[in-house]
Amino acid sequence: MAGLALGSGSNPDVSLLHDINGLARSAPAWFDRVMEFVGEYGIMLAMVLVVLWCWWSVRRRGTEEDSVSASAALVWAPLAAGLALLVNIPIRGFVERPRPFLDHQGIEVLVAGKTDFSFVSDHATMAMALGVGLFVAHRRFGLVAIGLALAEGFCRVYVGVHYPTDVVGGFALGTAVTLLLAPLALGLLTPLLSMVAHSGRAGRLVRSRRAPGAAERGRRPHGRLDFAEPRQEQGSQPGENDLAA
Repeated sequence: MAGLALGSGSNPDVSLLHDINGLARSAPAWFDRVMEFVGEYGIMLAMVLVVLWCWWSVRRRGTEEDSVSASAALVWAPLAAGLALLVNIPIRGFVERPRPFLDHQGIEVLVAGKTDFSFVSDHATMAMALGVGLFVAHRRFGLVAIGLALAEGFCRVYVGVHYPTDVVGGFALGTAVTLLLAPLALGLLTPLLSMVAHSGRAGRLVRSRRAPGAAERGRRPHGRLDFAEPRQEQGSQPGENDLAA
């Protein structure tokens, strides 16, 4: 399967590789260093911050039910990313695609030490799995995370360590693992997070005390209906209107 890496300038995958990676050759040295850091570590750190921001938001502003379901999805997102990376291990061993700089001359390599196989990209797989998992939890934050995942894929080609199809394959793998296993994962995680939400101090990890509670939905904390007390008109005495006309 190493034939995936073969090609010439007429190969769209190789042509796009040269077009994107060629930007590094004409860019200032400081910009290449920035892209190296962003593509290797920066975007993944940003993804973690988005996950934490989403958790903080749904924990403080959502109802208990919303907080539990969103927290379950947020827990699933990194688990899905880790599982997708495990699935990628046999895929890489089966395809055995060399890194682009090993088969093509003129590639500007900004990240040294990449000696493993190229297809599919671990960074793209992990980033998209996190992005799609976050989208399941909260659409607005999920769109931000998916945007970061797309930027991660661009950076991996820019720094010369992956073909564009390595990145696309990573996006597909991360999305497939996250969505296909989401029903099973959320079915297991949601009851667990619901138990955590009702377990004293640990419940603050799922739901803030300031979040809308059961009383605001017409019920008391222990499930009793919150009926309003009857009002008495000023100046009336008990029993004045007891007799029906």
